[in-house]
Amino acid sequence: MSVELLDTTILDNAVSDYLLAVIIFVTGIVLTQIVRWSVLGRLKSWAKRSSTDLDDRLLHLIERPILRLLYLGGFFIGVSNLSLHAILHDTVRVGCVVLSTVLVIQLVGSLVEYALRLYWVKRSGSETLGKSLDALVPAIRVVIWGIGVVFLLDNLGFDVSAVVASLGIGGIAVALAAQGILGDLFSYFSILLDRPFELGDFVVIGDLVGTVEHVGIKTTRLRSLTGEELIAANTDLTASRIQNFKRMARRRIVFSLGVTYETAQDNMAAIPGLIQQAIDETPGVSFDRAHFSAFGDFSLDYEVVYYVESREYMDYMDAQQHINLAIKQSFEARQIDFAYPTQVLYLNKSNSEPGAASNGHGQRDSLAGNSYVEAS
Repeated sequence: MSVELLDTTILDNAVSDYLLAVIIFVTGIVLTQIVRWSVLGRLKSWAKRSSTDLDDRLLHLIERPILRLLYLGGFFIGVSNLSLHAILHDTVRVGCVVLSTVLVIQLVGSLVEYALRLYWVKRSGSETLGKSLDALVPAIRVVIWGIGVVFLLDNLGFDVSAVVASLGIGGIAVALAAQGILGDLFSYFSILLDRPFELGDFVVIGDLVGTVEHVGIKTTRLRSLTGEELIAANTDLTASRIQNFKRMARRRIVFSLGVTYETAQDNMAAIPGLIQQAIDETPGVSFDRAHFSAFGDFSLDYEVVYYVESREYMDYMDAQQHINLAIKQSFEARQIDFAYPTQVLYLNKSNSEPGAASNGHGQRDSLAGNSYVEAS
């Protein structure tokens, strides 16, 4: 190709400038394909060997935005070396800015979604959390797109300060008007991320007792033991102490029993061993301690502690019944009586006899005696 032809001017640009723009664009395409085959190809092969499909999902989400950004970057660099008409130049610049902003928004949204999915995997893949994330991801995308649109308008030369100020004032007004709803919404995100309970958990929240059936944006629904549905605002739940019985590995049980004061000393010393034997013979429980703890108003009190190696309430009740029957049987064998509420009344009786001797002052000596009556 002759020098004269390269110096030929077409639309205010030499042929050599057009060739340089084409070379830059082709070079960008080649580099993009190298990145696609070498870098992304190796990442895909590595992702296929991983135990989860999140890596494959991430690569699928970011592959197109990254490749398109590289193509767009090569095209923009090549065109920037040309002297274009002002209108055409502005059109190319605006088009590149819009496309690059859209691609960056898609890339950021994909990375945020990947981070949330990774958090979900680390939380043992909870089905409840997975469903909540499916509802949360679109909301996050709306926020990212809103920020991206403001950024785009600012780069295009628009005065976004007034828009941002208007959005701020409008946001404050909306927040004041719907502070209850927004409070429940933020509480929903708190429940979602912190996970104090999940669907199917049996919980006690203040005066609410039941099984969690639904966690919504504004309210959470429980199914009580008596069958009715309990509906509570998310704000009330996050502000209360929550007892989650599903996450209880084992149940600690403390109970007391009393025997009569007439119990012999050797039987009193044998009672802790009898209780331990009854607990040891009960399946699914672990003995902790049994002690003569106090002198009660009408009984000698023993305190017993053991563990049920299950979180199910029915298992606890079965174990307690077995232990109670075994203790009663062993007490009957040793003739140890359980105490029950008893009151003893002491009566002071004063009796004067007609033939009693006088003390010399015109008075008779009285014969006094004490007796008592025991009443149940």
